[in-house]
Amino acid sequence: MERNQAESRIQELRKILEYHSDRYYNMDSPQISDFEYDTMMRELRELEQEFPDMLTPDSPTQKVGGAAKREAGVLVRHNIPMLSLQDVFSKEEVEHFVEEMQEQLEDPEFVVEYKIDGLSMALRYENGELKTALTRGDGVNFGEDVTANAKVIPDVKKKLKFPVEYLEVRGEVYMKNKDFAHVNEMQELKGKKVFANPRNCAAGTLRQLDSNVTKERGLSMYIFNIQQVRGIEFQTHTQGYEFLKKNKIPVIDGYQVCKDKEEVWDAICGIGEARGNLGYDIDGAVVKVNSLADREKLGATSKVPRWAVAYKYPPEEKETTVLDIELSVGRTGRITPTAIFEPVRLCGTTVSKATLHNQDFIDKLDIRIGDHIQVYKSGEIIPKVRKVLKEKRPEGAAPYIFPDACPACGSKLQREKDTADTRCTSPNCPAQMERRIINFVGRDAMDIKGFGAVYVEELVRLGYLRDIADIYTLKEHREDLIAQGIIGKEKNTDKLLNAIEKSKENDAAQLLTGLGIPNVGKAAAKAIMRKFQTMEGLGMADAEALQDVNDIGEVSANCIVEFFRKEENQRMLQRLKEYGVNMQSSSGASGNRLEGMTFVVTGTLQSLGRKEAAGLIEQQGGKVSGSVSKKTRFLLAGENAGSKLSKAQELGVQVITEEEFLAMLK
Repeated sequence: MERNQAESRIQELRKILEYHSDRYYNMDSPQISDFEYDTMMRELRELEQEFPDMLTPDSPTQKVGGAAKREAGVLVRHNIPMLSLQDVFSKEEVEHFVEEMQEQLEDPEFVVEYKIDGLSMALRYENGELKTALTRGDGVNFGEDVTANAKVIPDVKKKLKFPVEYLEVRGEVYMKNKDFAHVNEMQELKGKKVFANPRNCAAGTLRQLDSNVTKERGLSMYIFNIQQVRGIEFQTHTQGYEFLKKNKIPVIDGYQVCKDKEEVWDAICGIGEARGNLGYDIDGAVVKVNSLADREKLGATSKVPRWAVAYKYPPEEKETTVLDIELSVGRTGRITPTAIFEPVRLCGTTVSKATLHNQDFIDKLDIRIGDHIQVYKSGEIIPKVRKVLKEKRPEGAAPYIFPDACPACGSKLQREKDTADTRCTSPNCPAQMERRIINFVGRDAMDIKGFGAVYVEELVRLGYLRDIADIYTLKEHREDLIAQGIIGKEKNTDKLLNAIEKSKENDAAQLLTGLGIPNVGKAAAKAIMRKFQTMEGLGMADAEALQDVNDIGEVSANCIVEFFRKEENQRMLQRLKEYGVNMQSSSGASGNRLEGMTFVVTGTLQSLGRKEAAGLIEQQGGKVSGSVSKKTRFLLAGENAGSKLSKAQELGVQVITEEEFLAMLK
């Protein structure tokens, strides 16, 4: 390439990579695949090697991706830089790295392990106690303090079983596929935007200002390196892993110690074959020098350590044939099409179907039954259709159009105005009912312990549950349920029936949440019931009255009015009332001293629990938020207030003590 062409291309690549790096690291919303990003980064690196005088310190090849975001928490200075890894893409590059290490070191050992696709976090322990957790941030100077969120991740140990003076470890916060699916299901039920992939969800969750949200979403963490330690010494990386395992700290699964390039490559291939069977995403394999003394000797560049590389697997694509397009029905009646194709092996597993999202997606691809298609795995996990090989289309293949009738109940299907969604119009559709009941009994709604999705599906299938109210008739079928073993033996059946009975005492706000009205989640339901007090009162409200409630807009108000207008919903609510389900809220305002004021409660209060304090605020007409913003009037702060206190001080929000708060109530 000519020099002027190279200069132009370098500038173009830097601009594109800076943009996509920001989307990935800072916005948790990538617009291109890792493979596309890595390909451009590799091209830039090769051009800078060919024209070294064009290499600048601010090039993306010389920087760790990301920036520390102050709004995510207090900034913490790094003791040890949290660098990136040098990516390699071929067997030859892996062998070159191993050979280079063998030339510089005496009989080096290598550790090959999974490269988890998540968000890096460091944990600092002092005398065995977790003191600080921080993200990578800019990787060199500052990271974001996420200690409060880290402490609600089950894999993060707050105390070491075998304490040492100081220990800093680095790991990857990630989300298991089952937890990711659950979060997206809850997002959909609440009418919120779903996450694109587990990595984005994990990154966004770790940066939440409300640790309760982090706890609910079920993050996981693996440790992959000891950054710094005092009070104990290790000679090798794997010795450090053994110490961590003794402290019950999860380290990377299935790591392998290798002696030469053949063993290293075999280990990489083994990980590649097994990756489809993992319960979480990986985006490569890491090869590290095992000796810590050798690592010290090799050092690092401004961006990457010289003692490790990350092998990136090429995206695997296969050709197959569409056998059918099946339709499924969601809780809200939304129809989702799925392509059923000839099974193919991708990333270590056999796949035979992929979602087609909606009619618009099908039309855009012009996918037809009988077509030859190219399929791949997004994030190495989720099967997707890349394209249709139209040149191989069989004669007579017809465009696919959604039918007029619901595949589950035969009722009319209807395309929603100004959206790509098609829905079943029947409120009695059994497929919808399963999902409605699962939502109703869930933790955020009626919280009926032990009432899992498997039981719901079986009870609907056998005809015991035809709508939500039927839950409270299950006690009449106790003997049949025990005899058929649907829930289990006598003990388990009675345990669930007792939980159902106990749920009748729940606040009406929980009932409203459980009804699954679009755009009415847990917080909105509480605010609504504070104003209207009873389900009967709510049922008589018009859209204008509903919009007087904080955060209830026109769309939500119309959804509520439409729900109560339907006769079948009125009948169902009447049955619930007759069965003894509480229709009244106890969270109504008993005064107006705090009306119009928004509070955030943080830290440990001396005489009140946080929930108790929140209840007192709501009883006096105030509003409680989980995060500090410019709209916050007061931060009620107890001991160990953490990042919310810093955020409040930064925004000029008035901070009050528990004593001052109680005085306000008087």
